[in-house]
Amino acid sequence: MLDTYRDAAALAERRMERSVAAALRVIAAAHDERQAPPVSEARRRLSAIYGATRLARRREQDQRTV
Repeated sequence: MLDTYRDAAALAERRMERSVAAALRVIAAAHDERQAPPVSEARRRLSAIYGATRLARRREQDQRTV
C-alpha cells in the first residue's frame, strides 16, 4: 500500500510539474505577444505591399496591351 501511495504521489507531482510548465509557456507566449508590434500595423504593411504589387502588375499589363 505504501508503494501505491508513493506511486500516486509521484504521478501527482509529475502532473503538477507539467501543469506549471504549461502555465509558464502560456505566460511567456502572452508576454511575447504583448512585446510584438500590433497586428493591425502588420496588416497595414501587408496591405500596402499587396496594393503596390497589384499596381505594378496592372502597369505591366497595360504596357503589354499598348
